[in-house]
Amino acid sequence: MANQLFDLTGRTAAVIGAGSGIGEAVAIGIARQGARVICLDVNEAAARAVAARAAGEAGGSDAAPLDIRDGAAVDRVFDGLDGQYGGVDIAICTPSINVRKPILKYTDEELSRVLDVNIKGNFNVLRAAGRVMTARKKGSIVLFSSVRSQVVEPGQGAYAATKAGIVQLARAAAAEFGPHGVRVNAIGPGVIETPLTAPIKANPDWYNAYADKTIFKRWGKPEELVGAAVFLASDAASYVTGSIIFVDGGWLAADGRFTPPGM
Repeated sequence: MANQLFDLTGRTAAVIGAGSGIGEAVAIGIARQGARVICLDVNEAAARAVAARAAGEAGGSDAAPLDIRDGAAVDRVFDGLDGQYGGVDIAICTPSINVRKPILKYTDEELSRVLDVNIKGNFNVLRAAGRVMTARKKGSIVLFSSVRSQVVEPGQGAYAATKAGIVQLARAAAAEFGPHGVRVNAIGPGVIETPLTAPIKANPDWYNAYADKTIFKRWGKPEELVGAAVFLASDAASYVTGSIIFVDGGWLAADGRFTPPGM
């Protein structure tokens, strides 16, 4: 019975950002649960390489290029998948960008880059996926937020604001799409080893400081996000919507860094 709850056999999943990092891990993990996975990424070659790896799983796979900043392109992709596969059951959107700079040093162009991907891009996916799913009265949409939706540090202002915004977009969409049988949730990773965090990993002091913020004293791996994504995509989460699941190694749970004597 438990295995059936997480079984995605017969479902079509669009995984955006599938070409690398968390998106790649999630695409492979969803395929292993039996779903047909459509790997979408601005880097088409990378998306096709991941799709080839997923092709041997039960549900099969395909790939296509997609820049989520282009609303018309997002609409075309989801309309096409809806027509080709008779519906999109799962949509998972992982891409984001970060420009780490103090607010006073941010340029208009840098702010637009962050907002265009993290807010406008996720909005475009919500709107396109929500339109085709609500019409068919079923579906699960999963967005990716961050621990930065809750806590922040210098140089993370714009990024943190967008990650908090993604949570509110998911909640609003959950309220709007829910009466039509569509669930919307978010995942909040902590510090994960991905191309986005490569500049931090290259700095030992910075890397270790982030590791020490977690209870496990280490960074997470992209594969450790798969369980949360499969859960939210599956029938195991049939009564879960408008929620965020943090996968952060305890980053948000442990506030103090000093252990009192005798503990």
